[in-house]
Amino acid sequence: MCGIVGAVSTRNIVPILVQGLQRLEYRGYDSCGVAVYAEGLKRARSTARVAELMEQVSSEHIVGGTGIAHTRWATHGAPAVHNAHPHFSHGPGEAAPAAPGRIALVHNGIIENHDELRAQLKARGYRFTSQTDTEVIAHLVDSLYEGDLFEAVQAALVQLHGAYAIAVFCKDEPHRVVGARAGSPLVLGVGKDENFLASDAMALAGVTDQIVYLEEGDMVDLQLGRYWVVDRNRKPVQRPVKTVQAHSGAAELGPYRHYMQKEIFEQPRAISDTLEGVVNIMPELFGDAALSVFKQIDNVLILACGTSYYSGCTAKYWLESIARIPTQVEIASEYRYRESVPNPKTLIVTISQSGETADTLAALKHARALGMEHSLTICNVSTSAMVRECKLAYITRAGVEIGVASTKAFTTQLAGLFLLTLTLAQLRGQLTETEEAQHLKAMRHLPSALSAVLALEPQIISWAEDFANKEHALFLGRGMHYPIALEGALKLKEISYIHAEAYPAGELKHGPLALVTDEMPVVTVAPNDALLEKLKSNMQEVRARGGVLYVLADADSRIESSEGVHVIRMPEHYGTLSPLLHVVPLQLLAYHTALARGTDVDKPRNLAKSVTVE
Repeated sequence: MCGIVGAVSTRNIVPILVQGLQRLEYRGYDSCGVAVYAEGLKRARSTARVAELMEQVSSEHIVGGTGIAHTRWATHGAPAVHNAHPHFSHGPGEAAPAAPGRIALVHNGIIENHDELRAQLKARGYRFTSQTDTEVIAHLVDSLYEGDLFEAVQAALVQLHGAYAIAVFCKDEPHRVVGARAGSPLVLGVGKDENFLASDAMALAGVTDQIVYLEEGDMVDLQLGRYWVVDRNRKPVQRPVKTVQAHSGAAELGPYRHYMQKEIFEQPRAISDTLEGVVNIMPELFGDAALSVFKQIDNVLILACGTSYYSGCTAKYWLESIARIPTQVEIASEYRYRESVPNPKTLIVTISQSGETADTLAALKHARALGMEHSLTICNVSTSAMVRECKLAYITRAGVEIGVASTKAFTTQLAGLFLLTLTLAQLRGQLTETEEAQHLKAMRHLPSALSAVLALEPQIISWAEDFANKEHALFLGRGMHYPIALEGALKLKEISYIHAEAYPAGELKHGPLALVTDEMPVVTVAPNDALLEKLKSNMQEVRARGGVLYVLADADSRIESSEGVHVIRMPEHYGTLSPLLHVVPLQLLAYHTALARGTDVDKPRNLAKSVTVE
C-alpha cells in the first residue's frame, strides 16, 4: 500500500501520475515512485515527499505515454529507495540487477506466500534487489510472459495468496497496462483515447470523472481508447461507468496550521451536513430495505478498527440502554480469526471512514459466510467497497479527511450510530414521540454545542504545554465515556508519540494505580451523569498517590480546580450525546501537544490513513 496511479495515453502522462500521487498523500506514505515506457523502462523513486519526486522526474527528463506510480507505506522491507515501487523484473540472462527488465509493477496489499515464490524464482535465476513481496510478483509475471501481458498476469494471480491491487506494464507492449484487485481497492478511469487506473477515484480528480469501480477478483486490460474487464471467473463483464465528482483533497488550510486542526474545527459543519434532511426518525434513512431488515434482527454486532472501533464501543451503550437490543462490538482483525456463535438474526454493522479498511471488509465477509446476511455500514465514502458490500448504509458527510488521525469522521460516525439507535428503538417500541422529539432537538443543537466546545482551545493549549515534556499519560472515563477516554489516549499517542493508556476509572485499583506519579498526567472525562460520584472517588485515589489530574467537567459537576487538579468546564451538560462533545477537547489536547513537541501532525510516523492491508 498505499496509493496507485496508472495511465495509457498518447500524451505525456507523467504529470498526471505525479499529481495523482499528490492527491493521495493524505493517506500517509514513506516512499514514492513513478515508472514509464520511454523506449524501454524508466523510473524515479524517492524516500522523500512527492514534491521531491516531481523535481527528480523533471531533472531526469522522464516522459512517456504509458506508466504507473505509487506511494508506499512499508509492510515488507524498510523505507528505502531499493524497496520503493515501482519494481522491475530482473530475469535470467538479463543485465545486472540495476538495469531494468521488461516488467514494471506496483502493488497494494500483502502476498502471504512471497517467501515460497521467492525461493522458486531464485532457483530459476531471478535476482532480487529488494525485501518486498511486490518484487516477487514482478518476477513471477515475467516468468510467465509469452507475448501477452494480460495472460501472464492472469496466470500469476493464480499463484498468489493474500491481498492485492496491482498495476503492471511491459516494455514489449508499450501501450497497455493491466490491473487486478483482490482485497484492495482499484478503480478504472475512462478518458477519450486514454484510460487510467487508481486505488482511489480522488487520484483522478480533474483528469476524468468517468469511473468504473472494479469488483473483488476483477482484472482490467487498459489500452489506447479501449478497455475490458473480466471477473473472478475470468468471464468478460460490463461494470457500470459512474460519473464521480471526486474531491482533489487539495483543500486550503485557511487560518489553520495543519489539516488536523482544520478538521477538528470543521466538526460543527460536518455534523450539520451529516444530519441534513433528517426530519423524523425512520428506517428509510438507512436504505429502502431497512424496514424489512430491521424487523428481522434481534441483536447487533459491530465490526470496526481503531477510532471507528471506539465509536462502535460508544454506540453499544446507546443501543442497549435506549433501543434495548443486545449489542457486541468486535475488533475486526480479531473477529474473523476466532470461533464465534453466529446468529442469522444479527445485524452486522461495519464502521469505516474510508470504506476500504481491509480488516473490516474481511470481517464482514466472514460474518456473511457464517450465515449472517443482514448488514449495514456507517461510512464516509459513498462509492467505497464497504458501501457496495453492505445491504444498508448511512453515509456520513464529514468531507475529505486529510489528517491521518481521524477527528470529524469519528464524531459524524457517532451521529450516524445515534440515528441507528433511535430508529431501532422506535421499531422495538422503546421510543415515545416525546422522547424522539427531544433526541432530535438535541441532535440539531450539536453544531452550536460543538462550536462552544471549540472555544475552549486556549485553555487546552495551556494543558498541552504541561503534557509536551511528559512521556506517559493516563486517561479515565466511566460508562459511555470510557470509549471516549480510549479515543483520547489513541489520539495523543498517534501524533505526539507520548505513551498513553485509557482505563475505566473503576479499574484503577486493580493495577493501573501502581503507575501513577506526578510525572504521569491523568486526564479524566467527568460529565455530570449517574457515575459522577463514583468517578470523584476514583479521582481521589489518584490524588492520594500524588497524581496530577486534568479534568473535563460539566459546568454543574461541582469539581473545582485545586493543587494537582486542573479543571476545564464544558459549556453545558449534553446528556446522552455527551460523548460527541467531550471527545473534542481530547482531540485538541493531542493536536496542541504534538505541535509543542514538533511532530508531523498530519502525517505521523509509521501510520497510513487508509489501512488496506491486514
